[in-house]
Amino acid sequence: MTELVLNRRQYLEFEKIALNAFAPLTGFMNEDDFHSVVNTMRLTDGQVFPLPIVLDLSPAEAKRIAAAPKVTLIFNHLEVGLLHPESRYQCDKEELAPLIFGTSDPSHPGVDFFHHMGAEFVGGQVELTARATLDISAFELTPDESRALFASKNWSRIVGFQTRNVPHRAHEYLQRVALEQVDGLFIQPIVGRKRPGDFTPEAIMNSYRALIDGFYPDNRVVLGILSTFMRYAGPKEAVFHAIVRRNYGCTDFVVGRDHAGVGDFYGKYEAHDLIAEFQSELGINVMRLHGPYYCKRCDGCVTEHTCGHPVSDPSAVVEVSGTYMREILAGGRRPDPHLMRPEIVDSIQNAPIFIEDYED
Repeated sequence: MTELVLNRRQYLEFEKIALNAFAPLTGFMNEDDFHSVVNTMRLTDGQVFPLPIVLDLSPAEAKRIAAAPKVTLIFNHLEVGLLHPESRYQCDKEELAPLIFGTSDPSHPGVDFFHHMGAEFVGGQVELTARATLDISAFELTPDESRALFASKNWSRIVGFQTRNVPHRAHEYLQRVALEQVDGLFIQPIVGRKRPGDFTPEAIMNSYRALIDGFYPDNRVVLGILSTFMRYAGPKEAVFHAIVRRNYGCTDFVVGRDHAGVGDFYGKYEAHDLIAEFQSELGINVMRLHGPYYCKRCDGCVTEHTCGHPVSDPSAVVEVSGTYMREILAGGRRPDPHLMRPEIVDSIQNAPIFIEDYED
């Protein structure tokens, strides 16, 4: 039997496909679906899917497995499943990066990672035979488990919240606004390959436990991670995140300011516009919420829909963002309590706060 050893990132992508987290995908994309998605944001059957999900390999590895009828997948010395190869292909990454990320700038972390992926892709259906136990496994729910949990709570409307950060007051504002409209809130931080300087899984989980246990009503919030990697693909990743949360049983999903963005590569509400194009086909209602900021005059977190001071008194406005919070914490300082709760800051003091290097 032909075998292929997966790295951690590849294993987690395989696992998500097999668990139906990335439905309608049932395998790594073949060449036709890959190019269809890159060029049209749709699979060849017409279903919306905005980003390529591929198994990247060296040319030698791709050649070795591509002709096999099935391949045993190995991770951490464990047989985790099977791949049925359908397609071996290459692509012009210089040409396609702008179609995927909207830029060819190598300083964009998604573009940089795309260029450093294996030179060839192998597509094909997958089967999961055993799940690996990881350091994050205790914090993760499968789509079947999350749906069962929501049903046990008698929730009919569930809003999903995507994050890669420790929660600040603007996050909390969005969560509370969303929670007013539904039965339950599913906070699902991405815990996977991220860029150095992003928050560690420990910091994210510890801080959200402090927020949920200390400030949210009992039995209205569920916390569970999503172990996949950040693409930093902005608007397209917002569509992807909505599809994934639909698969976990959410009926609604929050998209705020510069969703899944990085630096200045995407417009503030560009994700809102793209989501609107596909809303009727996604199978999930997207709450397109404006980005909160702290207003000294209003003395609270507000948005441009509820506060006029960005025009009348711009000095009163303090932007609240993950980037700004990371800068403050990385400098060894404590954020203003109006921007991040002291209890949140205290919760992350006894574990590493920031990722130091990429892991594959």
